[in-house]
Amino acid sequence: MEKKCLSSLTLAQLTDTMKELGQPAFRAKQIFHWVHQRLVTDFAAMTDQPKTLLAKLDESWYLAVPKIERRQQAKDGTVKYLLRMADGNCIETVVMRYNYGNTVCVSTQVGCRMGCRFCASTQAGRVRNLEAGEICAEIYTAQKDIGARISHIVLMGIGEPLDNYENVMAFLENISSPEGVNIGMRNISLSTCGLVPGIERLAKENLQLTLSVSLHAPNNAIRSGMMPVNDAYPLEVLMPAVRAYQHDTGRRVSFEYSMVRGVNDSAACAHELAALIRGMGAHVNLIPINPVDGSPYSATDAANVRRFQNLLTELGVNATVRRRLGSEISAACGQLRREEMQKNP
Repeated sequence: MEKKCLSSLTLAQLTDTMKELGQPAFRAKQIFHWVHQRLVTDFAAMTDQPKTLLAKLDESWYLAVPKIERRQQAKDGTVKYLLRMADGNCIETVVMRYNYGNTVCVSTQVGCRMGCRFCASTQAGRVRNLEAGEICAEIYTAQKDIGARISHIVLMGIGEPLDNYENVMAFLENISSPEGVNIGMRNISLSTCGLVPGIERLAKENLQLTLSVSLHAPNNAIRSGMMPVNDAYPLEVLMPAVRAYQHDTGRRVSFEYSMVRGVNDSAACAHELAALIRGMGAHVNLIPINPVDGSPYSATDAANVRRFQNLLTELGVNATVRRRLGSEISAACGQLRREEMQKNP
């Protein structure tokens, strides 16, 4: 019988599991503490549990403990990990240092099927979804490695979070639990390329996280050229869903806008973008793209990024430029994984 991932169980699910094993309910909270607070990597480390129970757990369950296959650190302190999962597949996780704390960018899938043409993550397609416990384990592995607390999370690594909805919701429940590492929802940002059904479903959860929409273009012609998802959910479908999400949750939405030379960086694009999001009070995060081998796109120069930002500001849009972190360590999502796949096809 194939073992299941105990790290993926929510506290309620773990409680049910303990009942099925004939154990008192309090065992669930104790084991949850071991996995999500003390961050153990082996059942044997759970010293307050009966050995008979640990033996039963070891027969049918495993703990998500990825192996650091490769680690790269940039001069700015950014650390990028290539993590090998239990089934041999590799994913990427990045720790970024800011003055407000350590942020980890996690993957939610092994590969991605969204097909964005400026992203290395999607070039080999999607292999499988990550389980909730595997996503948690990215954070625990990074936190142990740097020897400092992770305070913020962005679901912006390999994969589309809303394409792995159930596992991502379980991950959010576990990672924000007071019985675990207790990272508050307001310190979590979930990025989507624009899966409208997922946005509508997420609105009903009424979570206090930040929804970040990968917009990257102000009109359908440019966006469809960059992001195939726009053919399924064009701007006239996506934007009403985003506005409804903001209205229903009371949470301000942010937009990611990767600056691509000669594609979406003109003054005309800035005017269109401002008109598209007018009245939302939304924040636009301008991203100087990291170079990706095999991509037809190149980054806009810094001076033009600033001109674009200043024009948006003049048009009443709150826009900032994301710090370019880790460019010398292939920090763009998917590059390390792709290099590993090329070495070991």
